[in-house]
Amino acid sequence: MTFLSKIKSAKKLIKEYIEKYPDRCAVANSFGKDSMVLYHLARSVKKDIPVICVMTPFKFPATYKYKDRMIKKYKMNITQKIREERTDVPEWWKSNPNECCNYYKVEPMGELLQNYDVWFAGLRRDEGATRAVMEFVVEPDRYGKIKVNPILLFTEKDVWRYTALYGIPANPMYKQGYRSLGCKYCSHKEKSESEGERDGRWKGTYKRGGECGIHSCNLK
Repeated sequence: MTFLSKIKSAKKLIKEYIEKYPDRCAVANSFGKDSMVLYHLARSVKKDIPVICVMTPFKFPATYKYKDRMIKKYKMNITQKIREERTDVPEWWKSNPNECCNYYKVEPMGELLQNYDVWFAGLRRDEGATRAVMEFVVEPDRYGKIKVNPILLFTEKDVWRYTALYGIPANPMYKQGYRSLGCKYCSHKEKSESEGERDGRWKGTYKRGGECGIHSCNLK
């Protein structure tokens, strides 16, 4: 499948669901490279498409600044959710990363999705083992919604190629050596070219290279 055919296919899938659920679709954006490519594709179909964004107190400061710049640049129709840091469980990301992710990411995403039937996510099959078997459409997903993954066949190269060709500003943290971005305590720079794209996520814990939980129940 060529790069251009992947773009065409992604737009077709987005359009299909927007036409079926014209006022009940949203696109998720974490302001990483994949999310921004997905958003750009979605806005080419529907310019004012609703955007939902879950942030945590532990995101890189540069990601927060980048998010604000992109919201302004693209005039995003965005709803954001962030939970304040819990002080009763210090270093929760280290002692129990699953519970940490559930509190700061999984549950807030469910709250954001209450007003939608369909959401678009920027998952790719080549990111790692946990995403290799994911489907284009999951119905229902863990939230009881329809989750659509339009860029599932994009490669990491495709994402950067699209970013360059369409002039999408990139999150500056990628210049620091990161390949996959999440919270600052659970994202680590690439140490070797032999590492997988998501190997830097939750490094040093049982979740290394895995999922926060938002997408985990989409496996078949």
